[in-house]
Amino acid sequence: MTDKQDNTTHFGFQTVAKDEKVEKVAEVFHSVAAKYDIMNDLMSAGIHRIWKRHTIACSGARSGQQILDLAGGTGDLTAKFSRIVGEQGKVILADINESMLQVGRAKLHDLGIVGNIECVQANAECLPFADNQFDIVTIAFGLRNVTDKDAALASIYRVLKPGGRLLVLEFSKPVSDNFAKLYDWYSFNILPQMGKMITQDADSYRYLAESIRMHPDQKTLKGMMETAGFEEVSYQNLTGGIVALHKGFKF
Repeated sequence: MTDKQDNTTHFGFQTVAKDEKVEKVAEVFHSVAAKYDIMNDLMSAGIHRIWKRHTIACSGARSGQQILDLAGGTGDLTAKFSRIVGEQGKVILADINESMLQVGRAKLHDLGIVGNIECVQANAECLPFADNQFDIVTIAFGLRNVTDKDAALASIYRVLKPGGRLLVLEFSKPVSDNFAKLYDWYSFNILPQMGKMITQDADSYRYLAESIRMHPDQKTLKGMMETAGFEEVSYQNLTGGIVALHKGFKF
């Protein structure tokens, strides 16, 4: 949450100025971009791929649609959406971090996916797209890093077409206390050490664990989406609530 009176927000467990958070988050992703995909596989034992496939299955994406993969990083969702929307459709891979976008652009090129995609460096809080442009917007593991989440949700709502849908795939709150304790131990003991071994950067993965704890829980995020104007908002817990998939519509 952001304290608008003193212009501060959270960077993990730290309280920092909003502008400072933007810079600190950028540093994190500049640092880990090159090994981002490897770390995702290691941290989740590959389960992140299942979470993302489930998100795509719930998106209702079809041929000819316009899709925004926001905070799309290295392009996992973009690659799959590109095949679904086909030549008549378009997928925009958008990320605020140039290093992540470069990795994503290169990966998509290596996969031969170039015809119906566009890469755009963009801030989720003030998207540089027209009103009512997209049939679907997804943001996977990116919303918790946004400084002003309410502004981002409002911006997403603006660029969605009437009838369009938003899908937010994000780390959330485990539903079991015992599972939460085990998850905390793993997050604060294993993840930083894994980050140190693979990326030579323990601090970025310590921030990851902290940022997850500071992110709104399932019900709070649902309420934030409703406040932004989304209707029929729902969420589904995945892997015991470690991750939740929120979905909302613009009517």
